[in-house]
Amino acid sequence: MRPRPIQHCNHCGAPVEHRVPEGDTHLRAVCPACGHVQYENPRNIVGTVPVWEGRVLLCKRAIEPRHGLWTLPAGFMELHETTEQGALRETQEEAGVDVELDGLYCVVNVKPVSQVYLLYRARMLQPTWSPGPETLEARLFSPSEVPWEQLAFRTVGETLRRFFAEQQTGHYNLQVFDID
Repeated sequence: MRPRPIQHCNHCGAPVEHRVPEGDTHLRAVCPACGHVQYENPRNIVGTVPVWEGRVLLCKRAIEPRHGLWTLPAGFMELHETTEQGALRETQEEAGVDVELDGLYCVVNVKPVSQVYLLYRARMLQPTWSPGPETLEARLFSPSEVPWEQLAFRTVGETLRRFFAEQQTGHYNLQVFDID
């Protein structure tokens, strides 16, 4: 599931060549006309694990991919924002809930699609929410109530399994894992 390779220079529009530039170690899109090197980097996904009285708020997706399946409130980080700002923005946009961040909870490397998830533990300030246009509904779930077979992404399932296991101990460690 690799994205289509870069075909044209984003500076001058000329067709690019794919080669390893001098002094580099990776294949890059290099413009033979102006010399510009275009780098492709992973995309950051930021969001939260919002909790109220031990239950986690999940959102049912109103958009593709995975329309109609459940996920944590998260999305692409925007330019000029911190990971914390992005996580708060995405939580507000998707779930319409005010939260207070309790620290970075997990970093997930999703290598097949070149994404990095940064999810924060978050305390809901009130048990109220108002889902935005990207969410069909939002609901609180205890571990036994989570619709495990209806989760949108493997990252969400693995994050929730780890979170609920640690929730029982009351001690949370930074989780770092890969999804291949």
